[in-house]
Amino acid sequence: MARKRKRKSRRRQEGRKILELVPQFNLESGEDKPVTAARKYIASEGIAPPALLVVRRNEHTTDRYFWAEKGLFGAQYVEENHFLFPSLRFLIPQGNQTKTAAAAAGH
Repeated sequence: MARKRKRKSRRRQEGRKILELVPQFNLESGEDKPVTAARKYIASEGIAPPALLVVRRNEHTTDRYFWAEKGLFGAQYVEENHFLFPSLRFLIPQGNQTKTAAAAAGH
């Protein structure tokens, strides 16, 4: 039987494109949990938001986090809800901004 492909959310694809424009930092988690490693890296490097942190857990697994003014968030959440983050608003393409604002307002 042919396997049905998972539908890709348009909102998440749009969020992924926006996150590609944000500065990205790669790091190893070492002995710490990935989120702890990300927080320590932000503190030691003095990274200003917005930023995307890619934390490598082991050779097969990486975790992605978004550093915003409000704190540290999972990148997938930010991709799906990018319109909630003021630091990403200036990165949203102008043609899509009105659609996204209307969607956020519930129209």
